[in-house]
Amino acid sequence: MALAHTILVVLASEPRSGYDVSKQFDESLGCYWKASQQQVYRELAKMEQQGWVHFETIPQVGKPDKKIYHLTEQGQQELMKWFAMPTDPTPIREDLLVKVLAGPYIPRKLLLKELHHRRQKHLDQLTFYQKKEASYHSMPAIDLAEQFRYLTLRRGLRYETAWIDWCDEVLAFLEKMPSDESQ
Repeated sequence: MALAHTILVVLASEPRSGYDVSKQFDESLGCYWKASQQQVYRELAKMEQQGWVHFETIPQVGKPDKKIYHLTEQGQQELMKWFAMPTDPTPIREDLLVKVLAGPYIPRKLLLKELHHRRQKHLDQLTFYQKKEASYHSMPAIDLAEQFRYLTLRRGLRYETAWIDWCDEVLAFLEKMPSDESQ
């Protein structure tokens, strides 16, 4: 999936400034797609050249003019074309898995330290997602777009939970090992 397609999806719901698109990545897309503000602005410029979006300029006092991006018909067609393509799982490229594979050849305390570090990172992210999930439960009724956002949040929750469970499994294995089996 290209960053452009993610931005097209964000703009499909409503026109937004580049800043607002970038904010969406931080607030609701972060469990499956990361992009810096600079990447978003660079991609919006490319998308505008391709005719997928256009912008209207809104003058602001004491600030640079604001660009509000709108999805064009061509952008809508690109979104539908991309959506119709089947997806494949993303290939795994995970440093931690390689470090665990190297477990027999490195001091156990280094691997334990890395696993505890990584587990904490996933726990912090899980806690963040759980707070977001609680806000969905406090809403009296959520619209269809929010229901679909919630489904993606649920995947993020499961992703982080699976990582924590796996870290716990590896930690338990390492802690049961006799000290002479690992350096």
